[in-house]
Amino acid sequence: MERDFETVMIEQCAPVLAGLKPAGLFRYETRDRADLARRVAGWNAQLNPKGLQVRVLRGCIATRQYLVYVYRAAKLQTVLADAAVRGFLAREGYRLPEDAADCGALLDQLSLRLCCAAEAADFPHEIGVFLGYPLEDVEGFIRYRGKCFTCCGCWKSYGDPAAAQQHFDQLAKCTAVYLRLFHSGTPILKLAVAA
Repeated sequence: MERDFETVMIEQCAPVLAGLKPAGLFRYETRDRADLARRVAGWNAQLNPKGLQVRVLRGCIATRQYLVYVYRAAKLQTVLADAAVRGFLAREGYRLPEDAADCGALLDQLSLRLCCAAEAADFPHEIGVFLGYPLEDVEGFIRYRGKCFTCCGCWKSYGDPAAAQQHFDQLAKCTAVYLRLFHSGTPILKLAVAA
């Protein structure tokens, strides 16, 4: 069943729109790829001036399912320029661009890995750093195969559970407020803060 693109974007990416996270991801199902392309182009035209970008990372014609990535390029560049994150991505097999601010090249590689992931075992769990998850949590998830976490919310945390829970609560509250405002008629463009 197709769901409204904008509703799914608010449900999954409200903290990105609010500037609390560098990126978010959601699965969108549609029979009309041309409509999806128009939506992505339209949202980019409206959101780019606020520092936000929308991109399809993966699409499957057979299942009609697409992974849509919403991100703040400046915040994502800061995350991906971090020496520890760059080292981690290099160990995961990413070719690092000379320009640490070039997140496009890394997103292209992530997109290719997502398209090549045939099974759950092949899924590129390093996607967590592209979503703004703490590196400690991404590495912990990979190392412990999703077990032995200290706290679970929007992702599995492997660090301080109290700090993680506080952050998860903040993200959940943001999403609840944005959903309420959106369903009350506030347009997404008004909900998206400029960065």
